[in-house]
Amino acid sequence: MEPVPYLEIGRIINTHGVRGEVKLEPWADSPEALLPLKQLWLEDKALPVERSRVHGKFVILKLQGTDTVEAAMALKGRVVKASRTELPLPEGRYFLQDLLGLPVLEEDGSVVGTLTDALDYPAGRIFVVSGKTEHLIPEKGGFFLSLDPAPGHLTVKLPEGM
Repeated sequence: MEPVPYLEIGRIINTHGVRGEVKLEPWADSPEALLPLKQLWLEDKALPVERSRVHGKFVILKLQGTDTVEAAMALKGRVVKASRTELPLPEGRYFLQDLLGLPVLEEDGSVVGTLTDALDYPAGRIFVVSGKTEHLIPEKGGFFLSLDPAPGHLTVKLPEGM
């Protein structure tokens, strides 16, 4: 599966202040990971980032051309993307978007299903694998032997009776 060139990075949830800043709910491990971004994408329109900062668990952005509260309000609820080239990953890390849709296999090669969703909970991420039955498999605990999208599938070791 060819990686997509743009990744969804968050949703603009509100305005911030009176000068056209927006509050972004980041879909990243930490909001700081999004600070180096120079340009965001809204559908096929480029939105240059003038400045950004972390505010609690959110990112406050000033986007070029968004200079009023009204202009910022027009972006509320919209999902923004960033170029994959602007989002470098450390070794051994992955983009969740690259895992969704991959087949999930057991060690012996039998198909468990397809990774269809990821649910984030305080205790950790739970992956939803849909097949003949739906499986909820924790990311932690050693159930996933491989979480690397490169081979085109994920490998799990399910406990007896699952």
